[in-house]
This record gives sequence, C-alpha cells and structure tokens, in this order.
Amino acid sequence: MHNGKEKEEQVKEQKWSPAPGVELIITAVELVPRQKRRYQIFVNEEQAFTVHEDVMVKYRLLKGSTIDHEELLPIMVADELQQAYVQSIRYLGRKPRTSHEIQQQLTQKGFDAELIERVILRLMDERLIDDNLYAKQWTDQRVRNHKKGRLMIKHELQQKGIDKSDIAQAMEELNTEDEQESAYRVGLRKWQSTKGERYERKRKVVAFLMRRGFPSHVVRNAVQRIMEQQEDDESNGYDEETFEEDFYD
Repeated sequence: MHNGKEKEEQVKEQKWSPAPGVELIITAVELVPRQKRRYQIFVNEEQAFTVHEDVMVKYRLLKGSTIDHEELLPIMVADELQQAYVQSIRYLGRKPRTSHEIQQQLTQKGFDAELIERVILRLMDERLIDDNLYAKQWTDQRVRNHKKGRLMIKHELQQKGIDKSDIAQAMEELNTEDEQESAYRVGLRKWQSTKGERYERKRKVVAFLMRRGFPSHVVRNAVQRIMEQQEDDESNGYDEETFEEDFYD
C-alpha cells in the first residue's frame, strides 16, 4: 500500500505484537515526519504503530492512556479506513470521479474490497461522489464543450463504470437542442476544412459526425442546415434522395 518510509513503518508495525495479558500503556505520541496528521504511538516504551490524527482522537490514544487488547484490531481497521478515505479525497481533489474510478484507484493502492466498499459508501453519504449527477454533468459537458454525440458519450460513461440506469437518465435529460447545435457547428467546421466536390464533402461530413456519436437524425438535420447555406450552383447533379438512403439508413 505504501512506498519508501511509509513501507518501512508498515513493516515495523506488522512486527509489533504485544504479549497476551500484558498491560498496554501509551508511553509516547510523536508526529510522523513528512506525513501530515499521522502519529507514531509508543506502547510500553516500544514503537508500536502509526495512526491518523482522527483515529488517535477517536480512540483517545494519548500519552499515559492504556489500550485494551480487544481494541487493537478495531484501531488498525479504523486507521486503514481513514487512509483509504484520505487517498480518495486526494484523488477527488483533481476532478470529479465515479465510484468505479475510486474503486479502481484504491485497489491499485492495495486496499481490500470490503474496506473499499465501506469507503465508497461513506463518500456517497457525504455526497462527494454521485454517479447519477456525474453522468448528467459529463453528458452536458461533452455535448457543449467537446461537440460529442450521445452515442459516444454513452460509451464513455459505460467505460467509467456508470450504472445503466444512470446512463439512461442522463441520455433522457440530454438537451437535444444543444446536441443538434453542436453537430451543426462541428459539421460546418469539417465542411469548411474539406476539399473536393460537393457530394464528396457532404459524404465526409456525414461520416465525421457519425464517428463523433451523433444519431442519424441529428446528423441529417445538421447536414441539411449546412447544405442550405451553400450556393445552389455548386450542385454536381447527384440524386439527393439516393444519397439520403445511402448515408442515413
């Protein structure tokens, strides 16, 4: 789970195993260097384990206090949970994440599945992760800023581990006018940057919009709007009805 100094501390903690029946008295509490809010606990003058400040406060791990043997496992579990939680908060600090992304990140850090599930539930309770809201915001952002269509966005959300019901709701609430406008704008840029005959340029615009995940009816409307802006004398005499059947069906 840890590297360098943290790994060394972990190894030391694993070696610490108090003899049954021995009274456990905290003889010193020291701040761990270069680790914010982590403290080294000394028991009976022996370096025993490190804990997060929140765990230290919760279990009153203060100099002069005694620890029951039965408390040791809950303390270790609580600290492991806190470490996983802190890792998640740090990961979330960069940008919003899905519960699946949090699960993957904590798994890579070496935390076990049961503990990860508890951390994710806590994050959900605190509204720090919300897959339903994430799906809606992601959809809106991809349509408006990245000019992507719903088919591609749906695939992206699936890759992020979003539940099917959350994806379906996001698609249902997608602003169709925004999607249509995005298809038109990105399609127009493609038209303007494409050379060749009118028919060939139109074919390339259609294929381009399809690849960006826009549904066929959105592509059809966008291309029609683009065509209406072009000069009528650019027509090469192709059969428009046949073209529609070839590219939109």
